[in-house]
Amino acid sequence: MTTPSALERPTGVPFARRMAARLVLFAALALSLLPPRRLRAVLHFACRGAMPATAAQAKNARDAMCAVSLRCVGPKGCLPRSLGAALLCRLGGSWPTWCTGVRVVPPFTAHAWIEADGRPVDEGVPDDYFTRLITVAVASRSGR
Repeated sequence: MTTPSALERPTGVPFARRMAARLVLFAALALSLLPPRRLRAVLHFACRGAMPATAAQAKNARDAMCAVSLRCVGPKGCLPRSLGAALLCRLGGSWPTWCTGVRVVPPFTAHAWIEADGRPVDEGVPDDYFTRLITVAVASRSGR
């Protein structure tokens, strides 16, 4: 038997932002079907030329995805939520660090999330709770 629970969706997300999130959601769902190698290649291409997202930009994008999709709010919605949030940031010219990995403590659980300023965005867990296996970040421009 499962324990009933209610999913909390963010409120106060502007209408235009919700509409953009709805459009990005379709792309995120399609991308979530790709194998990891191809997904990483597509995301590396998508983030070219972007500026690193701030924590506020990344949180706003994540909130917008959760506001428009119950799937993204749910416990198994991490992949489309993280992909959608990254793509939504990209529409605004920025890119968070997109990550996928596993929990550090047993039991094994895979997870996908976004980071800004080196910290997970709105995950509700300590910064070192997950081990990163794949990351897609904006290339550093300091070497130019």
